[in-house]
Amino acid sequence: MFWRDQLLAILLNVCGAVALTLFLLAGGVAAGTIAFITGIWAAVLTLWLGCRFLLQKRRLNTLLALAEQLDERYLLPEVLPPPATAEEEVYRQLMRMAEKSMLEKIGAAQRERAEYKEYIEQWIHEIKTPITAGKLLCENHRSEWTRQLLAELESITRYTEQALYYARSEHTEKDYLVREIDLAEVVHAAVADNKYLLRRHRVAVTVEEMASVVCTDDKWVRFILDQLIGNAVKYGGPAPVLRFSCRREEGAVVLLLEDNGIGIPPEDLPRIFDKGFTGANGRAVPGSTGLGLYLCKRLCDKLGIGLQAVSAGPGFGTTLFLTFQRNLLITDIFFD
Repeated sequence: MFWRDQLLAILLNVCGAVALTLFLLAGGVAAGTIAFITGIWAAVLTLWLGCRFLLQKRRLNTLLALAEQLDERYLLPEVLPPPATAEEEVYRQLMRMAEKSMLEKIGAAQRERAEYKEYIEQWIHEIKTPITAGKLLCENHRSEWTRQLLAELESITRYTEQALYYARSEHTEKDYLVREIDLAEVVHAAVADNKYLLRRHRVAVTVEEMASVVCTDDKWVRFILDQLIGNAVKYGGPAPVLRFSCRREEGAVVLLLEDNGIGIPPEDLPRIFDKGFTGANGRAVPGSTGLGLYLCKRLCDKLGIGLQAVSAGPGFGTTLFLTFQRNLLITDIFFD
């Protein structure tokens, strides 16, 4: 590209050398002298172009390396070296104008996003009041109809918590309270949060004995279990069964959540934690959003909890594994 850019200058020099040669020949200058003059001209031109190529290549490579080192490359005009030519100064001014325009748009988008997030959080807190009131009314007027309504209210609560976490997903670490918790207590609390939903769908729940203490945030673990329980019910079989168990591994405690639901096709299994992915089961069951498992996986990653799903295929149920590293999180916080 450099030599192509210099093609006009090379042609002008060739034309000049030819004109000079013809002039000298017309003046009776010896051919050897003319050859010597044109040779010197060609050598100087080649040396000048070669030096210019090397200098420009080194300068441009330096600029590219500088851009690669920047995390926010739109700030490149602020760290560029002083321009060497008037043309470079014009390009620098154009880059600064583009940078200013983009920063203004980014600022406006961030303000709109913050206002929308604040509205969503406020709306969720406000909607919790009528949900709680509806639950109290149903509790005080027990009937088959109110039990069905309570199951729906539990689903609404789960979806509002999902929306709240999604709104806070970038800064959930500000709401962490990591401490030692009894895994059995968290599991029983999550089952109690969904008792009407489980009863409505006649889910047989089994919680095996768990004598394990883990270091994590019980609020967010309950949120994860709420989402997983809701999924197990949504994709349950005709006689749904849900079983919680716990096992110890070297340096870790693993919580297992097993169901006998419709299972997951092998081709869908690697993508179930992707945002918005619903797969074959999501198309068969209405109301699937592809957000529940995505949020669980994202929160587990932030809490240092391993989340894995295993299924033998359609009709064979699904087993979810939550792996809590023993004391690893506490060690990272205080001794990192």
